[in-house]
Amino acid sequence: MASVTVGSAAGVAEADGTRRRPRRVGWLMVAGVALAALNLRTAITSVGPLLSEITADLGMSAVVAGVLTTLPVLCFALFGALTPALIRRFGEHHVLVAALLAIAGGLAARAAVDHALPFLLLSAVALSGGAIGNVLLPTLVKQHFPDRVGTMTTVYTTFLALGTTVAAAGTVPLAHAGGGWHVALGAFALFGVAAAVPWLLVLRHEPPRADPAAALGLRRVLATPIGRQGVLFFGTQSTIAYIMFGWYAEMLRDQGLDAATAGLALSYLTALAVPASLILPGLMARVRDHRGFIVFFFACYAVGLTGLWLAPLSGVWVWTTFIGIGMGTFTLALTFFAVRTRTAAGTAAFSASSQSIGYLMGGLGPFLFGLLHEATGGWHAPLALVAVIAAANLAVGLPLGRPRHLEDQISPAASRPAR
Repeated sequence: MASVTVGSAAGVAEADGTRRRPRRVGWLMVAGVALAALNLRTAITSVGPLLSEITADLGMSAVVAGVLTTLPVLCFALFGALTPALIRRFGEHHVLVAALLAIAGGLAARAAVDHALPFLLLSAVALSGGAIGNVLLPTLVKQHFPDRVGTMTTVYTTFLALGTTVAAAGTVPLAHAGGGWHVALGAFALFGVAAAVPWLLVLRHEPPRADPAAALGLRRVLATPIGRQGVLFFGTQSTIAYIMFGWYAEMLRDQGLDAATAGLALSYLTALAVPASLILPGLMARVRDHRGFIVFFFACYAVGLTGLWLAPLSGVWVWTTFIGIGMGTFTLALTFFAVRTRTAAGTAAFSASSQSIGYLMGGLGPFLFGLLHEATGGWHAPLALVAVIAAANLAVGLPLGRPRHLEDQISPAASRPAR
């Protein structure tokens, strides 16, 4: 009970802090959240378009190339789990500055190497910064904008989607403009440097660190129903996303679509994350019960997957649209971190537990999908796997969508009104 009481007091202090800070500081934090979000996927999506050139130039074997493509989920799991402890030790602002500099330093340094091992190690440095930022941004939104959670979640999820798209779309033109893949990958380090500036300017406005006795460890989060539902919800949506990113274009090409159109369909699928990021957090902030959103996204998956099963090419753009909308569950999962917690400490713990385990689940998805395709020689069994995962996402999402808070399940007595 004591720990949640401290957490509740911290939540009041956070709200008071937002009223007392100068307006200039508030706008710097808004810019800082947006610019930080822009960086969280650049280390991943800048590599994919030039993967063949990179692996050939660095002499990577197929095994090492496989490690490179698996590295993001491993780093997101490991460093995401460590983030709450780093926050307690160094404070949110200092940890985020270090994460952004790790992204910038890792991206710049790996662009200068000519051997596979240092490229992998420096990629891990950049990815560690992205992993920490994944957990920190929902925490900072809850901490500094407790009355604007929907608006600020819209800001960071939209800029996250934009950064993902810009890195994927801009890498090849940068490489062709001169300097090859070295310059193209290194250029995104500038984003990390720019994002660190607002947070360096507001370091002295960092709130006092929470009492360690009130900390919520991953074990305490996972002991609650909300904690377990959050992990499974994030993990199932992540699994579907990684399957689609890795196999969607190949599946369409194998069924007769030309390479250019299949690639365009994949780009369209990922681009649908932007409108979801713009619209969804604000809508979620207006209501307490979010089960309707869960059902809507499952229905979109059901229509899209059924279409791919029965007539994959005749309605490819329709099915792509429905599946892309269904993948809005990613924005839904990120918004749950804030709306299902009462304090920034709770948000950090919920975010860390869900993302660390959830990304590991997501990393298995493309492997299982490919295994089923190889075993059956077709796409019906792999699509059935995606349908089962979508049904599991619905099953865990419905209870998660009910209006409850993590801290109340850790110590239900603390949520009772004082007498």
